[in-house]
Amino acid sequence: MKFFFRGGFICACLCLIGARAADFPALFKERVKCVVAVEFFTESELDRRPSVTTALVADTNGTLVLPPSAINAYVSPAKLKDFRVYLPGKPVVDYASAEYLGQDPLSGWHFVRVEQKFRASLVPVTAFAPKSTADEPALGEEFWGIGLRGKDEDFAPYFLASRISHLQSMPERTAIALSEVAAPGLPVFDHEGGFAGLAVGGFGQRFIEYSRNERGTPIMLLNIEESSVFQLASVVLPELARVPANVSGRPITWLGAYGLQPMDPEVATFLKLSNQSGCVVSEVLEGSPAEAAGLKDRDIILALDGQPLPRFKPDQVVLSYVERELNRRKPGDVLAMTVLRGGERLEIKATLAEQPKLIRETDRHYFDKLGFTVREFVYGDGVMRRVKRAAQKGVVVHFVKNSGPTGTAGLRTDDWIQEVDGVEVKTYADAVEKLTAIEADASRSEFVLLTSRNGETAVLRVKLK
Repeated sequence: MKFFFRGGFICACLCLIGARAADFPALFKERVKCVVAVEFFTESELDRRPSVTTALVADTNGTLVLPPSAINAYVSPAKLKDFRVYLPGKPVVDYASAEYLGQDPLSGWHFVRVEQKFRASLVPVTAFAPKSTADEPALGEEFWGIGLRGKDEDFAPYFLASRISHLQSMPERTAIALSEVAAPGLPVFDHEGGFAGLAVGGFGQRFIEYSRNERGTPIMLLNIEESSVFQLASVVLPELARVPANVSGRPITWLGAYGLQPMDPEVATFLKLSNQSGCVVSEVLEGSPAEAAGLKDRDIILALDGQPLPRFKPDQVVLSYVERELNRRKPGDVLAMTVLRGGERLEIKATLAEQPKLIRETDRHYFDKLGFTVREFVYGDGVMRRVKRAAQKGVVVHFVKNSGPTGTAGLRTDDWIQEVDGVEVKTYADAVEKLTAIEADASRSEFVLLTSRNGETAVLRVKLK
């Protein structure tokens, strides 16, 4: 038995089955070369916020894979600055720069590419891929992975190990271990050192907390540094090559079936569909491929391209399955759907399109004197506000400085500005032009904004002096 210091506790780890104690240090040392730590900065109107995450080496070109949660989905790629890559256990004063490549819509991973300086020191995880990924791990089989300490400890690598307790489709084939097996975004290996999967975060454990005053309150604890769940190598390996062509991650496929919900089990039984899943369409979006194909609200999608939707537990997993199947396709592809409408089965074909402009892609302008930032009003804003395309205008508030004139007047993030000084602003360019003129006018003492928040209209008088 060997002992390892981790997270402020002494943990006992048994030697791995089939690996001699004398062999394992060399095995671990070599696998550490396929992981790094990545630091980057997110620029806002007022500061630069550092973030640190783990990353996996995807290929010999220095391509690194960051977990989906590493970067906020609403942050513009233009605001991501100064990516720095650190080798585990090496002094943090010695780092390499990296370039952000974008986010893959299918896996959700963020890709970056490190400069040549470190590439010779890295080994892609594919170098440790098994000859075949067809066989799934057995229950009780032991696996091990890598964790990284913090920046103040030079990202020192440490060992984690556990046994498989459960296998599940979520919809990716996923293994759940008895305890933490690797840091989120880092690899998991079998006892021979073969790549077995990639640890994912976001899975918590439920507990009941008791106190002198409370009989028991259900809580969920989430370990953000380590994970007991990993996607199998058969899922991960094919997606490592999905390096985005641009920082926006485009092309992004769009169908326009909004608010999908899993088919209720009782409804499925009534319809004699208990052996498969179904997705109920809450709303068909205006101007979407789904609308053009004739899909209707409350249609139940039963099959894609002739393949019935698989049965998942819990039922909500089918929503992720449909989303992944859409992201596997490209704009211009024809998607055949079998739907159930009022007891009648219909075959519908939709030509998929390019996703409308996303919030993270919008143009933005910060008015320092006025104390706020506006961005374009995009298609998604209209969906969230239940506004038809013909009525979409103005700009959306992206940031408000609390101590600034607009913050004092009551303006809030996500407010929808429709008029400035009583004049309608139809476009982003109109709003920027009017607000720029107001900010440049030193004689101005106030101006007026007509805004909408949660469907309620308000007039805000902003005092500048």
